[in-house]
Amino acid sequence: MEGGAHGFDGSAFRECFSLSWRNPYVLRLAFSAGIGGLLFGYDTGVISGALLYIRDDFRSVDKNTWLQEMIVSMAVAGAIIGAAVGGWANDRFGRRTSILVADLLFFAGAVVMASATGPVQLVVGRVFVGLGVGMASMTAPLYISEASPARIRGALVSTNGFLITGGQFLSYLINLAFTKAPGTWRWMLGVAGLPAVFQFVLMLFLPESPRWLYRKGRVEEAEAILRKIYMAEEEVEREMQELKESVEAEAREQGSTEKVSLAALVKTKTVRRGLVAGVGLQVFQQLVGINTVMYYSPTIVQLAGFASNQTALALSLVTSGLNALGSIVSIFFIDRTGRRKLLVISLVGVIASLALLSAVFHEATSHSPAVGAAETSHFNSSLTCPDYRTSGSSAWDCTRCLKASSTECGFCASGAGSKLLPGACLLSNSTVRDTCHGEDRLWYTRGCPSPYGWLAMAGLALYIAFFSPGMGTVPWIVNSEIYPLRHRGVCGGVAATANWVSNLAVAQSFLSLTEAIGPAWTFLIFGCLSVAALAFVLVCVPETKGLPIEEVESMLERRELRLKFWAPRAHSGGDLPDGAKKDGV
Repeated sequence: MEGGAHGFDGSAFRECFSLSWRNPYVLRLAFSAGIGGLLFGYDTGVISGALLYIRDDFRSVDKNTWLQEMIVSMAVAGAIIGAAVGGWANDRFGRRTSILVADLLFFAGAVVMASATGPVQLVVGRVFVGLGVGMASMTAPLYISEASPARIRGALVSTNGFLITGGQFLSYLINLAFTKAPGTWRWMLGVAGLPAVFQFVLMLFLPESPRWLYRKGRVEEAEAILRKIYMAEEEVEREMQELKESVEAEAREQGSTEKVSLAALVKTKTVRRGLVAGVGLQVFQQLVGINTVMYYSPTIVQLAGFASNQTALALSLVTSGLNALGSIVSIFFIDRTGRRKLLVISLVGVIASLALLSAVFHEATSHSPAVGAAETSHFNSSLTCPDYRTSGSSAWDCTRCLKASSTECGFCASGAGSKLLPGACLLSNSTVRDTCHGEDRLWYTRGCPSPYGWLAMAGLALYIAFFSPGMGTVPWIVNSEIYPLRHRGVCGGVAATANWVSNLAVAQSFLSLTEAIGPAWTFLIFGCLSVAALAFVLVCVPETKGLPIEEVESMLERRELRLKFWAPRAHSGGDLPDGAKKDGV
């Protein structure tokens, strides 16, 4: 590992390929730990499709928006606890042990959910899964970061982001594969136990993080692992020297390497600056609305005018596939363009995409098909929506039908060859749905027929395409490298906890927001939060590209306001290591 920031001549793909050819051990560490990211992605993505069929099996879930949000968000609530405990466990017991515990939680959650007999057991299983997700979300990138050479550290940590998005894509594929299988959603949720077992076995044969070992006084073990990671003797010696200096600095600061209070951390200038950037990025990653797409993607597709569960799942593959592709783009660019520039480009695209989505859903809601008296009377009068019948049947459209207050109602689209013609407003139950389908009509309960459906899908695709390479992966990378070694577990846990608290707020409120103010205004709110996120990145987030982990602390100490993120960093002399570049915010 060289002493300063590196120029990156050639793509990160080429660098990683070259490293894997010369030293596959590093890649083995990265991908084995990254399976935690795969589980993270699968368990957060699978519920979006499974929820469609859980609602069909459990009437109490279908009737209650809050119960649907509970099933989704309890995994997030568990992740908050998992991330908080994970920060402590990482420093106390090590990164490897924390990953093993996360695997056990993933497996237990999968078994409980697959055997659920009601919503309560589903919620309990989701909590178990959430605990595992929380621990894995902050441990996997930390483990990879501490076992990676600085030159390709960003690319290797990005493999964890790729596996997260790959897990989400895999969840949609499996959801689609099991749509016709008996026990549909049980298979969807239970499959997650397999990669957990696989990673558990792999991690039993992998070492602990060398930086954690050194900090615990196990110097010889740390050096032996570093010799496997770094091929040149001088790189091993430099790394050992930097670890020694970091641990000595810790001892001078507090006289103990074990007890770290959060209050003391916040008083330390470099740690405080790191926490502002790291925690802020994690919070804004959620507040721009990504997990409304990942948790509720099929539901959003149905809101855009696609009625079928199978169609909604199939179209959701587009967004999850683009999410995975964006992670590959991140691996390619993260060590070439830098973290900060990638964040800015990402957020500009996210803002534009959310503006498009807001406009499309506004138009779709304003121009939903009318409810026709003749179309409704075509069916038995006992099937007519009570609110429509008592209203005098005047000026109703599909949107108003679905929002009927006294009884749940659905919209049976016209059978005249165009779903945009006037349709029928009927009671919403399985018998009426089957009657509507029996006449080759489409049945809508979560969205209305719309000519703008494909435009909404384009907006979702653009949103994911811009979000994934930047805001999707960079916050985790920055948090894996911005904190001093001695505080990395605690600070990483704080940032991950902040991420999951924000995630919970978004997941628990999205469906309620769309019901209360409509999807157009909901996406507009996320757009405004994205503008705030862009301002935050420009002012508060430093560039850590190519800096050895031990030098990040020095960079935070001397940083300065620097809005011209596109300009190359200036060289500085003084007490910086040879070849280092001065950086500021």
